[in-house]
Amino acid sequence: MSKTYTISELASEFDVTTRSIRFYEDQELLHPIRSGQTRVYSSEDRVRLKLTIRGLSLIHISEPTRQAEIS
Repeated sequence: MSKTYTISELASEFDVTTRSIRFYEDQELLHPIRSGQTRVYSSEDRVRLKLTIRGLSLIHISEPTRQAEIS
């Protein structure tokens, strides 16, 4: 059985808010299962979250560069 994670564990690991994780879920980037009212995230969800956060970081880093190139 693969490891599972709670929303709090992922938020702590990636230094994001639980609201951010719920937003990514609303955008259908993450697909947790429910155990009662608790969201249970898979290892695959963890990887998707990591890639999403990394992608956003790259966008923020590259945006000033693109703006400079346009000017």
